[in-house]
Amino acid sequence: MPTGTVHLRGMETAANSLDQEACYKAVLTRDVRFDGRFFGCVKTTGIYCRPICPARTPRRENMIFVLTAAAAEEAGFRACLRCRPETAPDMGAWRGTSNTVSRALALIEAGALDEGDVDALAGRLGVGERQLRRLFKQHLGASPVSVAQTRRVLLAKALIHETDLSMAQVAHASGFGSVRRFNETFQALYRRAPSALRRRAERPSAEGVRLSLPWRPPYDWEAMFAALAARGDRVEGRTWSRDLVKGIDGVEGLVTATPGKPGRLEVCVEASDLRALPGILARVRRVFDLSADPEAIGRDLSADPVLTPLAEARPGLRLPGDWIDAGDDAPSDRLNDVTLADRAERWRPWRAYGALHLRMAGLTAADLMENDSEKRAA
Repeated sequence: MPTGTVHLRGMETAANSLDQEACYKAVLTRDVRFDGRFFGCVKTTGIYCRPICPARTPRRENMIFVLTAAAAEEAGFRACLRCRPETAPDMGAWRGTSNTVSRALALIEAGALDEGDVDALAGRLGVGERQLRRLFKQHLGASPVSVAQTRRVLLAKALIHETDLSMAQVAHASGFGSVRRFNETFQALYRRAPSALRRRAERPSAEGVRLSLPWRPPYDWEAMFAALAARGDRVEGRTWSRDLVKGIDGVEGLVTATPGKPGRLEVCVEASDLRALPGILARVRRVFDLSADPEAIGRDLSADPVLTPLAEARPGLRLPGDWIDAGDDAPSDRLNDVTLADRAERWRPWRAYGALHLRMAGLTAADLMENDSEKRAA
């Protein structure tokens, strides 16, 4: 649990998987390509930032870089109020590294640690508690509890900055068990009350909670909305909506989503109980595949000569996700077409994207085999 005091010991695992010098060069140039891929922790101030932070760049010896915001906060660093780490694209640093961690993060986003403990979470995943903690340290540089805490804190910060909810409403909507716990956490992290982070007076809330969710460009919105409409989702123009029902979502209400400014999906949630907000937002992120890393997907799929031109032609293609996802493996690696199984081994961990590119191009497994045969004959 972060206490406001920076602890550099124990950050080695979080930092060792990164090229520290390359990270510093990206910070010096404020390279937008690295936004969300890592965070810079400033030892002298106790603050962590995005690579694109507009503040003056600290000296190299005063910085250490980690993969996730959770790793920074577990060490006692607090989020920068200028670059606002909660608005960085969610890169999902675990993707392609550990299926268990990926599944655990999906459960944490759905609130698994808001009411349960790490032992229960590990049990749902079929691993031991110590094994789960080790995997989180290895891939994220932070414990499951720290990841859950950071999720709450960053969502709360977004709600404070972007909505007119009262502080009590923010506390409940971001997953804190009580207003007291909410206030204590923010006081420890930011050395001030959460209300002090709001730069304007509260006003009566507009209908619904409106938030802007980040994603990394490019994004093929036409293909996404066409796919959502084709499977029966409610789509009107470039607006997607879904009724919230108590039996599925725990609340009644409505959620809508539409593309906003570049790199943003504008979401409005009207819910009978704001405590359901974190889970609803997690499902919206999954439906629109907001954590996708187009650069990594294109790079890895291009190892297959058939997929190279397809990935280059449609770099913003995303996987429409299910509102309720009970799958045991990562959606990015799922493969429903068994005829592609052998060929798709080289596409991991993006097998689902490889299959999607083929479908969009009208190609089948038979076409791939014919292509290979022609090359061998030549």
